[in-house]
Amino acid sequence: MAKWLGRLPDPFTAEDHAAGYTFQLSILQAEFARTQVFDRPLSGRHLFEEVIRENLDLGRPEKVSLIFNRRITKRTPGSFHTRVITQGVIPSLHVGYKSSKIKQYFKEGRALRTETTINNTHDFGIGRNLNNLPALRAIGFTANRRLLEVETLSQDCLLAEAVFDQVTQAQVVGGQRAPGLHLDDPRVLALFTAMCLFLTLPEGFRHAGMRTWMAQALGLPLADYSPGRMTYDLRRLRLHGLIERIPQSHRYRVTDQGLRVALFFTKVHSRILRPGLSQLFDGCPKAPNRPIATAMGRLQQALDDLLGQAKLAPT
Repeated sequence: MAKWLGRLPDPFTAEDHAAGYTFQLSILQAEFARTQVFDRPLSGRHLFEEVIRENLDLGRPEKVSLIFNRRITKRTPGSFHTRVITQGVIPSLHVGYKSSKIKQYFKEGRALRTETTINNTHDFGIGRNLNNLPALRAIGFTANRRLLEVETLSQDCLLAEAVFDQVTQAQVVGGQRAPGLHLDDPRVLALFTAMCLFLTLPEGFRHAGMRTWMAQALGLPLADYSPGRMTYDLRRLRLHGLIERIPQSHRYRVTDQGLRVALFFTKVHSRILRPGLSQLFDGCPKAPNRPIATAMGRLQQALDDLLGQAKLAPT
């Protein structure tokens, strides 16, 4: 800094300095970036495109609260949304908090660039004086790290067979029996979706908040999804090791295993079962390309031919 001060014109004359006049340096804008270079750029580009698709909800208040480590209330200014820009430019992901924002894009075809730009230091309760730069650096780089952690979790949800069996089959834990959590149960899917929404809350979630969301997800009046049913569902999740109670509180948080399970189940349902069954049973007859239905039709024809050759075809 002394180097640049020596080159910049001094706003004060010698007489001003003798009279005690001085100046302070302030921060108008600060940018903190992290660049991760891929040794296989094409794989990196595919990863970033997948990250964009998986994290369209990063602008939700609960995600913004996690990334910037700030409490979001109804009085917090600004709109909370995720912007994805793809038309005519390098695809980029944008998440904002008040006057600050995070931008993420694939730089020069080989590196993932994550930039946090702070336009108003008071957004984080810090003054503009240059002496506050170390504190701003900590905020900026921590926001970058948290964003990358959230994205890493969304891309890392494969389950071992033993874990899958543990979740879907009944378990006895400490003498308490926990029924299995089945992928074809709408109530279970609603629970896993709720876990994906609440996992980023730094202070965890409460029985009441989870119950309200579950009733909405199931299309039920709140009275029809009773506190007892919510307690039963939370108990199932806890005994399966998917959530845990925060000590000395009535709040819960999602465990690492719970996160993997919730992401795996919701992805399988939304990306494989729903579209696959829709194609298979003509749920979308106007779709121009239905490879699953075509393949199943060929399989059925081959089986019919085989049964006919073996004289086993029904008459």
